[in-house]
Amino acid sequence: MDVPFTRNFCIIAHVDHGKTTLSDRLLEYTNTVQQRVMTEQHLDSMDLEKERGITIKSHPVTMSYKAKDGQLYKLNLMDTPGHVDFSYEVSRSLAACEGVLLLIDAAQGVEAQTVANAHLAVGQGLKIIPVINKIDLPSANLELCMKQLEDILTIPAEEAILASGKSGIGIEEILEAVVTRIPPPRWASYPQVRALVFDSLYDSYRGVIAYTRVFSGSIKAGDMMRLMSSDQRSEVKEVGVFTPKMSKTESLDAGDVGYVVSTIKDTADIKIGDTITLARQPASEMLPGYKEVRPMVFCGLYPLDSSDYEKLKAALGRFRLNDAAFVYQSESSVALGFGFRCGFLGLLHMEITQERIRREHDVEIISTYPSVVYQVVKHGGDILEVDNPVNLPDPGTITEIREPTIRAAIHIPNENLGDILSLVMEKRGICDHTDTLDAHRVMLTCILPLNEILVDFNDRLKSITHGYGSMDYELGDYRASDLVKMEILINGDPVDAFASIVHREKAEGKGRQLCEKLAEIIPPQMFKVAVQAAIGGKIIARDNVREMRKDVTAKCYGGDISRKRKLLDKQKEGKKKMKQIGRVSIPPDAFIQVLKN
Repeated sequence: MDVPFTRNFCIIAHVDHGKTTLSDRLLEYTNTVQQRVMTEQHLDSMDLEKERGITIKSHPVTMSYKAKDGQLYKLNLMDTPGHVDFSYEVSRSLAACEGVLLLIDAAQGVEAQTVANAHLAVGQGLKIIPVINKIDLPSANLELCMKQLEDILTIPAEEAILASGKSGIGIEEILEAVVTRIPPPRWASYPQVRALVFDSLYDSYRGVIAYTRVFSGSIKAGDMMRLMSSDQRSEVKEVGVFTPKMSKTESLDAGDVGYVVSTIKDTADIKIGDTITLARQPASEMLPGYKEVRPMVFCGLYPLDSSDYEKLKAALGRFRLNDAAFVYQSESSVALGFGFRCGFLGLLHMEITQERIRREHDVEIISTYPSVVYQVVKHGGDILEVDNPVNLPDPGTITEIREPTIRAAIHIPNENLGDILSLVMEKRGICDHTDTLDAHRVMLTCILPLNEILVDFNDRLKSITHGYGSMDYELGDYRASDLVKMEILINGDPVDAFASIVHREKAEGKGRQLCEKLAEIIPPQMFKVAVQAAIGGKIIARDNVREMRKDVTAKCYGGDISRKRKLLDKQKEGKKKMKQIGRVSIPPDAFIQVLKN
């Protein structure tokens, strides 16, 4: 189909505002998917996505639509995730589009991620079509949504389309707006072939499959393609589009979104954001790619069974291809054996990755405590980046430790303002300023240490606001803080799997909590074993593992008490000697239980 009659767009919104349900209705209306094979959340192909009701990966699909004027259009749609941890998926989809549908929940209004995604679209210079979704809900407040659209997002309210993804209201109006308001594909007149790789996956039969948006020229099977960043050449074996399953076509032309199967077999050879051109007539300049995403949360991943190490290594290699934000390198631990240090964008990203590795690659894994990247300034002025507490240099050589901060936009109901401010202060954060969104809601702009929001901040925010609070954040600068390395000693020996970098004020509480948990989980030993938390050489918390008691006086039946004492003293001496030469064996499941908690 001609370039003027092609439209590329994606759907962006806050979590749970109905993106995937709306895309289901668009697929139905355009007869892209037959009614008999249609399922709910049709584009969410992973079991994990269906179980959790969230989108994790962007899903492209090509539809045909006959407009009111009788013209047939080709529409390329990309459904995107809404969670802050997957915002890099959104930015990749936006780079392959000319316009977006910005969904707003009629009952909840403009949320934190709505604002963040709208800013991403404006930054890419895309046409925004606002859609107020779920208008059939009893709690829908259209007047408030229109006001927020103008006040917060500065988009004229008359541009908004009223719709319902569940009941199919306004679907035709949305499709008409797509063909009339969104411009045709850009940069189509460039003389050479240029295609942007916006995603990829590994197939064990066909090798690497690259998801591409062709900006100019045409790619077909048999062409010799060239990746512009690495100058690697390979032959194109197959091209096709998504309907939503992969379907083979003769060629991919300017404006098309589809897939390219080539002779590339190694997962590390193709980069997301790269430009594909033809080897015989290469383009002189690359397409603007993506800024490199940097992981913010790190943890160690170890196989439960040490013989699965190679299996885990292969699984991580394949996973790295599908996920540009995920990084890993090998490391070893005294307690857990050989494993990998892995970097993620956030806690949900970490949780989803671990679950996908377990399911898709059948490897049982255990992860260590999540930590962030700290900057350590040494006496000579050298700056080290430390993502693993074990690598922290000797305290005597350190001038200061800086921790990463985030700038968070927190949307909450008015009545929860006091509780949320207390939570921010508890997490060592400061509230920069407060904006009133409407009569019921406020937006707090806060500066918080990234380390403090890792584990339970989002859960507590949801619980305090009864689910009505939402948060979006971006990485801020590094700030100096009074941080220390806390180690856990078992019978005097440090266990590196439990080492963590904490703020000095919180070290004692966290140490006590960990010692209690470990003392409870480690099975009873032959002698009394101390579990201690230490900073440097100073013990800040302690608990004891229970010792086994053998009744050595069982054979005594009556007689002098001194005989019983003699046997008990002998036992005490034995335990004392054993303590000097004995070793504590901690079963792996004790580590697993503590780390899971």
